Amino acid sequence: MQSWSHKPWIREVAIAVMLKAVILIGGPQKGTRFRPLSFEVPKPLFPVAGVPMIQHHIEACAQVPGMQEILLIGFYQPDEPLTRFLEAAQQEFNLPVRYLQEFAPLGTGGGLYHFRDQILAGGPEAFFVLNADVCSDFPLSAMLAAHRHQPHPFLLLGTTANRTQSLNYGCIVENPQTHEVLHYVEKPSTFVSDIINCGIYLFSPEALKPLRDVFQRNQQNGRLSALYASRLYLGQYQFTHPERLAKHSPGGPRIRGNVYIHPTAKVAPSAVLGPNVSIGEGVTVGEGVRLRESIVLHGATLQEHTCVLHSIVGWGSTVGRWARVEGTPNDPNPNDPRAHMDSESLFKDGKLLPAITILGCRVRIPAEVLILNSIVLPHKELSRSFTNQIIL
Repeated sequence: MQSWSHKPWIREVAIAVMLKAVILIGGPQKGTRFRPLSFEVPKPLFPVAGVPMIQHHIEACAQVPGMQEILLIGFYQPDEPLTRFLEAAQQEFNLPVRYLQEFAPLGTGGGLYHFRDQILAGGPEAFFVLNADVCSDFPLSAMLAAHRHQPHPFLLLGTTANRTQSLNYGCIVENPQTHEVLHYVEKPSTFVSDIINCGIYLFSPEALKPLRDVFQRNQQNGRLSALYASRLYLGQYQFTHPERLAKHSPGGPRIRGNVYIHPTAKVAPSAVLGPNVSIGEGVTVGEGVRLRESIVLHGATLQEHTCVLHSIVGWGSTVGRWARVEGTPNDPNPNDPRAHMDSESLFKDGKLLPAITILGCRVRIPAEVLILNSIVLPHKELSRSFTNQIIL
């Protein structure tokens, strides 16, 4: 791990190099904490801030000068949605984007070593490795600049966490002068360091030789907060894709903060949206609806005067008039750049902990009820209010 504070190196990135990127997308046996949403779509294709989760990774990789190919490695079957996404990504970014399917879940080191010939084909100077469930601003050019300034077999991106949170991640002990990694422990039982692994790496080709002995497990067991990821990417759109953010206009809905609305969505002019709201394709938002810190997925309907806060509304779901769907925020303070998520269990003492509310696919919520801190599995038609429950 290197420091990037000396800006003169950054100009070196413009030197012609041949680079690749590998995105580790895992497989259907992962993402248990992402249910019931993962029942309907592979976790890497879940829409965050209006686009599939891994599109943010691909966009960041495509902006690095010298990027020649992006490889996805995972254990998902190459089904129609994944194939369509890959074809669209290749056209949009004008880069080869290929999926390499593992014969079995191999982990980070195993997957890279198994596909080493494809990764090293063409002789890349270096290659990035990103975990698909990482939410980041992806300072890839700065990582490349640091690597070129002081080459090492591999460089990893770290951040800080508090003593309790650090136990849930890979912990790094660094040389404070050189920022070299002195010691690394995956999910230690006692405190080791407040510097944790972000799951973003830059490798030199020679690093693949001992790789299978270095990494034993991957980073895909961490919990993704889709709402926190959506908030981060919507904020980045201010600088990277301002055209994706909704603007307040006469006769349109009231927009507060960063909001994404798919062009096919129908939003009533009296609705109030934001901050940090993402509305998907074909969604209907009725008169007087209040949406805040939420994701509304393809084909959902929010009837008149519903209130949806800190929640995810699944594909084709309906929330009735004057109903309230609300969760309890469990993600970091958005005003603290060093804040990190707690990786708590869903349960404590046999009870569901307060968290965001998730409505699965084609759930129907009746009028004038409250759904608070609950998870509703797909195709359920509720008849009353629920609090802190999983509705099977």
